[in-house]
Amino acid sequence: MSYECFNVSIENNIAHVVLNRPDKRNSMNADFWRELPEIIKDIDRGAKARVIVLSSTGPHFSAGLDLTSFGDVGQPPEGDEKKRKLQAAAAFYDNVLHMQGSFNCIEEARVPVLACIQGGAIGGGVDLITACDIRYATEDAFVTIQETNIGMTADVGTFPRLVKLIPEGYVREMAYTGRRVSASEAKSMGLVNCVYPDQETMLQEVMKIAEDIASKAPLAVYGCKRMINYARDHTTADGLDYIGIWNASMLKLEEIQEALTANAENRPGDFAPLPKSKRTD
Repeated sequence: MSYECFNVSIENNIAHVVLNRPDKRNSMNADFWRELPEIIKDIDRGAKARVIVLSSTGPHFSAGLDLTSFGDVGQPPEGDEKKRKLQAAAAFYDNVLHMQGSFNCIEEARVPVLACIQGGAIGGGVDLITACDIRYATEDAFVTIQETNIGMTADVGTFPRLVKLIPEGYVREMAYTGRRVSASEAKSMGLVNCVYPDQETMLQEVMKIAEDIASKAPLAVYGCKRMINYARDHTTADGLDYIGIWNASMLKLEEIQEALTANAENRPGDFAPLPKSKRTD
């Protein structure tokens, strides 16, 4: 299937999803918000890959929201002007929920999503990368909570996720100032795992990491993602109870034995794939 904003390829259980509007600095237009969840859900629910690598093209990973494409954001249908004004806030809220859902699908996917950042992750680009499981960057990369600089408060996921990734003081400084945070500083904060000299090197190395993830038992990796997300959002006691319940139903001795045997024989494991999902939301 072809897309306006993305190129998608799948090989060796790795899906490579590439933002592909370099002339527009991969800004997020209406097509972007529709296509991204379609792509992620299609890969995840169809069990088409064991890991997703998200990268980009051109000078920036993403310049964020394409404001020229959203002149009517928050505007209710034509009608009585007084009623239109009363409806405007609800219409705006509905649109924000739509955009938030486009990034929530990354977090909700059963497979890990790895972000490769070159140039700027600006505004909505920060919302996007914080929804991913792991982030990598090139030396020239930077992140900016751009919304502050244009008189907005970031509303598509930056703050709920960023405060769980890095210390609160860093989040506050980034938010209040809207300044650029370099790749090296982002690494020191713990926002990115590794910084590479250029995009080619980054993609080569991240694909190696993706291959390593894809070689593991898919059900085990799925469980890891679910447990990490759950532990992040709940108490330790709740997390311990949930992993106990999860393993009571999901732990498979056959997969453990296959992993041990494959390691001993120095061969790829013959693991059960994730089942296709029947979710339709």
